[in-house]
Amino acid sequence: MLLQLQSLFVGEKKELPIDCRLDFSALEWNGTYPFREPVSVSGLVSYSAGVVTLKADVQYRYEGGCDRCAASISQERRFTMEHILVVSLNHEENDSFVLIDNYQLPLDELVEEDLILDQPSKVLCKEDCRGLCALCGKNLNEGDCDCRHETVDPRLAALQQLLD
Repeated sequence: MLLQLQSLFVGEKKELPIDCRLDFSALEWNGTYPFREPVSVSGLVSYSAGVVTLKADVQYRYEGGCDRCAASISQERRFTMEHILVVSLNHEENDSFVLIDNYQLPLDELVEEDLILDQPSKVLCKEDCRGLCALCGKNLNEGDCDCRHETVDPRLAALQQLLD
């Protein structure tokens, strides 16, 4: 979605509302496609005191697998994105501003970047997920397994003989 912002930058308008749904179903993240439903973006691009800012709420459903137990996850998530929009930069390496070309902002590209930055490093089905048994592979969230977990590190086997 391409936003036309010239009227804001020249001072003809003070606000431009945003309310759209963007499709990121083809976006791959960690080997999966977790954004199967459209992402909702609602907010405002506004002009005040010579500064154009974008502030929007982003809501989406994340669908994937737990990083510990591989269970399916479907979670509603939301975050707020805020950016200052400029048409030129004095210092080319300034990351606090979003440089737009010809007064046009490709909203889907900006939302995609923020969507990726919003993802946690580990996705868990629940905070206290116990994961899988390293020996038999049973999901420990469903109960304990019958494996004997008394294995001794081979480097410490000589010390175990002293205890026997």
